[in-house]
Amino acid sequence: QALCEGRGCLPAPFPNRSGSATNMARSARYGSGRALLFVGVAVLCALHGLPGLSPPGPALADAGEEAAPPSFITKVVGAAAQGATAATVAAILSAITEPIVNRLLVKRMTFSQAYSEITFKLVSNFFLTTFPTNMLKFPVFEVINMALSFTTLSGSVRGVVNGWLFCTIMLPVTNYRFRKSMGWEINPALLYQAYVPTVARDIVYGWARGFVGGALGSAIAPETFAGKAAVFGLVVFAACIISSPGNEWRGY
Repeated sequence: QALCEGRGCLPAPFPNRSGSATNMARSARYGSGRALLFVGVAVLCALHGLPGLSPPGPALADAGEEAAPPSFITKVVGAAAQGATAATVAAILSAITEPIVNRLLVKRMTFSQAYSEITFKLVSNFFLTTFPTNMLKFPVFEVINMALSFTTLSGSVRGVVNGWLFCTIMLPVTNYRFRKSMGWEINPALLYQAYVPTVARDIVYGWARGFVGGALGSAIAPETFAGKAAVFGLVVFAACIISSPGNEWRGY
């Protein structure tokens, strides 16, 4: 367009590009800030609705009434939430450690040789595998474990059944992840490879977790959140140590 004065026309001034760019950057920054705020509020609302995280209502707190025992659905949802939280943390750690461990087990490298093959690109790409597979594996194990707690089976027997069910259902995911960490071709015919050593390892892990969990729970009987978390960590650590020979067998 032009600005016309009398008979002559003057060209319109150029727009202030630096100012428009600044405004665009400011709008983008505010937009991303609003998006982050929205996501944070959504996460808080979701966490507020999870079992065990929502505070009791005022009527219940004032009346001093006892809360109803958690139902089957409540316990299963809570177990899935716990598994999802653990899966996120473990995915970050596994993206770094799992390629090293698999090279030690399968290729029989020394630690320095295995470490020399680990690059940031490998770790970052492998995280894209560990996170979604963990979001499948961890909640499934916890949900099966919680569902079996409603049966009359003892803790160790529940662990055996849990290990067998978990391995049978999730072994294709485990082997897919293993082959990705080694940089091998994904062959659907090999997704149930090493079933016997893997199911043996998972059964021993499930049995050990049930046995050690019952023993520590009765011996320590924690009542606080921190105490329960510490006992749970000890149970998982002991179960991993007891079932670790299965990793050697599976790697072989």
